[in-house]
Amino acid sequence: MTEAAKPTNEKLRLEALHSLNILDTEFEKEFDEITTLASFLCDAEIALISLVDKDRQWFKSKYGLAICETPRAVSFCAHAILDPYKPLIVEDARKDPRFCNNPLTEVDKIVIFYAGIPLVDKDGFALGTLCVIDSKPKKLSQKQIEALKSLANQVIMLFELNKKNRDLEYMQSKLKKRNDSLREFARVISHDLKMPLANVITSTDLLKLKLGDKLDSESLEYFEYIKISSFSMSNYIGDILEHYESESLINHKPEKFVLNDLLQEIVSLLSIKPDFTINFPKENPILESNKLALKQIFFNLIGNSIKYNDKEQIIVSIETKEDDIFYHFKITDNGMGIPNNKLEVIFDLFTIANHTDRNGNKGNGIGLSTVKKLVKKLGGEIKVSSQEKIQTTFEFSIQKPN
Repeated sequence: MTEAAKPTNEKLRLEALHSLNILDTEFEKEFDEITTLASFLCDAEIALISLVDKDRQWFKSKYGLAICETPRAVSFCAHAILDPYKPLIVEDARKDPRFCNNPLTEVDKIVIFYAGIPLVDKDGFALGTLCVIDSKPKKLSQKQIEALKSLANQVIMLFELNKKNRDLEYMQSKLKKRNDSLREFARVISHDLKMPLANVITSTDLLKLKLGDKLDSESLEYFEYIKISSFSMSNYIGDILEHYESESLINHKPEKFVLNDLLQEIVSLLSIKPDFTINFPKENPILESNKLALKQIFFNLIGNSIKYNDKEQIIVSIETKEDDIFYHFKITDNGMGIPNNKLEVIFDLFTIANHTDRNGNKGNGIGLSTVKKLVKKLGGEIKVSSQEKIQTTFEFSIQKPN
């Protein structure tokens, strides 16, 4: 018996093999189907997907064999990977000086016939083989060898797909941890900053009262500026927290409710003034959905329709319809409109369509990003169309419960 030499690129080859993170993983149906087919096509007792590690060969899939690995010293596959682009065919191992004294051949009498196709990755490293084995001498036709080569290519494709899936899962896990950290950071910052800001606002009012007539008009303007800026910062912090906490709204179970009752709740929360007219849907349907998430969506969209409106009489109209899969909603206002160059990015975080709102305050570009996030989580889509100085229409859908 001759123990196989190590490939000249052994160190890099092992790094490529270990980068797949596939050694000692569970058996998978996709690989087992390949070894079953290989055994059938070659009329062989055993078929293996064998990976040649540092001191062993481990079987990702096995057909007709009970053991999961063997020492590399007795491995036929360790010989096969020495010539990555050529099949190793041993018709009768008892007559081959490399294998005649191999315990798998001489003692166990498992491997008399062997045919191995090297599994070569995109960088040219032979990671192992797809092999078929029999306990008696055998010959393969050229068609059978070509079929084995095709199956070996499928194994390599599965390796690469598995690696991409694992990398994706790792990145998703990493992103989730970062998002969780960012959400916690936003919560802590919101809590720690809101109280000082409230103190600034209260102190400003107290100072104005205490100083009374001692303040000239310019000083009063400065005090008012401090107060307005503090309110603006407080709203900004609140919106950031709302954006990152919106994820928790998705966890609420669907419930049945009347749409117009929900809209009336929102109107009450927004403290609507007489210069505002809202047209509720005539259908007034009963919905079954995540009520809290939908409430947040409408609250942001209707709130924007009011804030970014330059007309004396604000008019907002809401329409709805449904099909077998989705609820569809349309909100149209007669406000400032959105510039054409902003329509494609209006849902991006921190993107602002208008410089200031109805009261001269600058937006922070968080609300619509939160809306899109919630709509997506509810299985729907959202889009916007607008004519500057005339109107804006938001249309969105949410998926019905299964």
